[in-house]
Amino acid sequence: MSEHHSGVSPLVEVALADCSVCPHRALLAEARCVPGDICVTAQSGRQIDRFLRRNPQFAEGYLHDHFWERRAIAARYAPLEVVRQLPRDADEVVRRVVVSRVPVDELDAYLHDSDREVRMTAANRLAPERLNALLADVDYLVRLQVAKRLPHGQLRNMAGDEDREVRKEVARRLPSFALGMMLKDSDAEVRRIVAQRCLPDDAAKLLADDDWLVRLEAVQRAPLEVIAEMVDDAEPDVRAAVRERLNDFLLGDEQ
Repeated sequence: MSEHHSGVSPLVEVALADCSVCPHRALLAEARCVPGDICVTAQSGRQIDRFLRRNPQFAEGYLHDHFWERRAIAARYAPLEVVRQLPRDADEVVRRVVVSRVPVDELDAYLHDSDREVRMTAANRLAPERLNALLADVDYLVRLQVAKRLPHGQLRNMAGDEDREVRKEVARRLPSFALGMMLKDSDAEVRRIVAQRCLPDDAAKLLADDDWLVRLEAVQRAPLEVIAEMVDDAEPDVRAAVRERLNDFLLGDEQ
């Protein structure tokens, strides 16, 4: 378990660091560090960040510090050419910072990291055509990130994902002509999205759906000659939507 999971609240400020033994005490005179506010030796992420943001030239020296948060913040400000050469850190927060900075063609080493947020960061930065490497990730949030960026031509590979949130994103992004493969999705929320976007002939196939909200969406897109038989639907809102479309047609508002 990482040391920052020890249960100590990150909001609790610790005692002031001892400036007399600090290697940067000369900066006090220049107001480049301020005890209790801008301090790299304090056990406070806020103070460390303020210090290294103001004095980034010292960041490289803290990349191997014993304190995980000091290493993670140092990785934000250290030169990229140094950060990219770092060995894999034991702490996932440090690795998240590193994976957010290294060149995209150097992300392969992090695609199967044990921390899902590291993999999610990688998925957000990878070139879309390389996202196939994460299609089968064990965590649905990683796959969801993939579904948001995967090229349309490869999205159909995720249409059968085990998680409905992933399938919902696929249904939002697939071209309308490709949504026929999701008409029989097991989840009503997925089918509702499909009904909102699919081609008219596919929408007609959803008029008998068990979920009335799916039918309601379907009657908005299905051909007029098919929805006429829905005037006796069990759900009042569906019947009203059918009548509205038919009336619009009779009044010439719908082609």
